[in-house]
Amino acid sequence: MSGFVRRRPLLSGFIALIVLILVLSSFPIVPESKQAVVVRFGKPERILNRYESGRPIGSAGAGLSYRIPFVDQIVWIDKRVLAVDMESQPVLSTDQRRLMVDAYARYRIVDPLLMYIRSTSEDNLKSQLQTILRSEVRNELAKQPFAALLSPERQGIMNDVRDSLNAQAAKFGVQIVDVRIKKTDLPDGAPLQSAFESMRTAREQEARSIRAQGAKQAAIIKAQADADAAKTYAASFGQDPQFYDFYRAMQSYLTTFVGDGQQKSAPTNIILSPQNEYLKEFTGRSTPTK
Repeated sequence: MSGFVRRRPLLSGFIALIVLILVLSSFPIVPESKQAVVVRFGKPERILNRYESGRPIGSAGAGLSYRIPFVDQIVWIDKRVLAVDMESQPVLSTDQRRLMVDAYARYRIVDPLLMYIRSTSEDNLKSQLQTILRSEVRNELAKQPFAALLSPERQGIMNDVRDSLNAQAAKFGVQIVDVRIKKTDLPDGAPLQSAFESMRTAREQEARSIRAQGAKQAAIIKAQADADAAKTYAASFGQDPQFYDFYRAMQSYLTTFVGDGQQKSAPTNIILSPQNEYLKEFTGRSTPTK
C-alpha cells in the first residue's frame, strides 16, 4: 500500500479525499435548531431531531447522525418559530367599508414528515400558508363591522383567524402560534374622505346629544335650586316683612346701578335727591329732617 502511494501520490491523494468526503457525508451533524427527514429514493425513511411539544431546543436528538451516501437525502426543516407575511389586500367589512389590511402569522412545523409529503420544502410551505392566511383573514374580517376592526375588539377577531388558520395549517404539519394585523388603512381618495366625514358627523351628533343632556340636567338643577330659594325666602319674608322690603330694594339697586351683567352698554348717570323715597334703604327708615 505504501508503495502504491509513493508511485502514484496524486491518485492516492484523490482517493483519500473521496474517502474523506464519503465519511463526512455519512455522518451528518444535526443542528439544535433543525429537524430533518431522511429520504431514500424519494421515500421518507426516518426523522432526525423531531420536534416534540414541551421539549426545549437543545435536548437529546441533535448532534451526530448517519446516512448512506448517494442513497439517502436529508431534507432540513427549521425547528424554530417562523413567520409568514401577507401582502396588503382589500377587505370589505359588513357595513360596506373597504380596508387595506396587512397581516402576518407565526408558526412552527410540528410534523416534519407530513410537511415533506404535502409541501416537500419550506419555501413551498410558506407559499401555501400565505394563500391560506389571505383567505382566512379576508373571510373573517368580512364578518365584522368597520368600527370593530379599528378597536381593541380586533384581538378577539384575530384569535378567530388563528383558530381557522390552524385548522387548515394542520394538514401541512404546521401549528399556528399567533396571527397579528400589522396595519389597517382606509384606501386613499374618496373612500378615505367619506369615512372621515362619516366619523366627524357621528362625533358631532354625539356631542350634541351630550350637550342636550347637560342642558336638561342643568335646567332641572336650576329649577330645584330656585324652588328651594323661593321656599327659603317665603319663610324669611313671613317672619320679617321689613326684611322683604330691604331684599327687594337691594335687588332693584343691583339692577339699576350695576345691571344684570348680560348686556354691555355705556354707563348712565342718575341724579337723585338724598330724601328720595327710592333711596330710603340707603338713608335708613327714619324720616329725614327738613
